[in-house]
Amino acid sequence: MTRSDLVEELAARFGQLTHRDAEFAVKTLLDAMSDALVRGHRIELRGFGSFSINRRPPRMGRNPRSGESVAIPEKRVPHFKPGKALREAVDARTKELLVGSEPKG
Repeated sequence: MTRSDLVEELAARFGQLTHRDAEFAVKTLLDAMSDALVRGHRIELRGFGSFSINRRPPRMGRNPRSGESVAIPEKRVPHFKPGKALREAVDARTKELLVGSEPKG
């Protein structure tokens, strides 16, 4: 699902929202989440999952072309951990799809 798909879905589900309002709502939500992560905060959406920042320590890597060692600096990267309800829903739905697509024989 892309951002524009999300906007379309929101506008379709809530008839009182114009496409522009739905687009503004999605943009505002994603901006607020991005800002919170940049500030180092954790975002928890019950039943869906949590977003946090993980630290990757500095390390030595290799340039694949020359084989030369390269120092890779420390990084902070966003991390998503799905909640129990989301994990279970995805697992159940995946099993339904797999059972329905098995060849009958």
